[in-house]
Amino acid sequence: MGEVIQLNNESLLKYVLQLADNAMILGQRLAETCGHGPVLEQDIAITNISLDLIGEARVLYQYAAEIEGGGKTEDDYPYKRDVRDWQNILLVEQPNGHFGHIIMRQFMFDCYHYCHLKAMIDSSDERLAQIAAKTIKEATYHLKYSSEWVIRLGDGTEESHDKMQEALNDRIRFFDEAFIPSKIENEESLNGIKVDCVAIRKLAWAKFQEICQTATLEIPEVKFPQKGGKDGLHSEHFGYLLSELQFLQKSYPNSNW
Repeated sequence: MGEVIQLNNESLLKYVLQLADNAMILGQRLAETCGHGPVLEQDIAITNISLDLIGEARVLYQYAAEIEGGGKTEDDYPYKRDVRDWQNILLVEQPNGHFGHIIMRQFMFDCYHYCHLKAMIDSSDERLAQIAAKTIKEATYHLKYSSEWVIRLGDGTEESHDKMQEALNDRIRFFDEAFIPSKIENEESLNGIKVDCVAIRKLAWAKFQEICQTATLEIPEVKFPQKGGKDGLHSEHFGYLLSELQFLQKSYPNSNW
């Protein structure tokens, strides 16, 4: 572990928010499926993953509030920021679609998320390293869960295979954005703190390819991966998601619960 980071580090604040936003938005998307799962057991499983991700977002937003100071709280970041201020990758904001779409999106995120957390355990920022060490336990289960379902559906019936291939074809263009460094991830001031996304790409893709091969799914070639979310440029779906997430706070400003 390295030295404790000074709390006025603007680059660190933006980096922490980028990590928190990914977990928060995917958690929100998964929360939309509560009560709509294909069977009760999977409904509960996906809801629990949603809670895990929102819990991760909370501790990161709490850290962000400490860094920024000025009376900020963890609620200020998810409920009081506009669309362009969010830095999540485009993958996590994509609509749920059918169960195959949900599982494929989750699997892609889990491949990235697990490798990212594993690397962040060695961060010189003690707080980020501690958050990663705790969260990796949940992320390990998430990756196991989504991997098993990709295999089960991909190598299942003709219909389930076709739906998983459709989901893969639809989501694959969003996968690589996670490994394309944002402006913040290129900041030299964060060296030793941040995770090298380019370095973890090989590990994440190896897992992704292994599971897709076992699931008899063909990975399409993507010449132009979609990106922009890390820099605040989001898809047309994001504004609708955010309006629902922030409805209570905007209807009743500064509400407490």
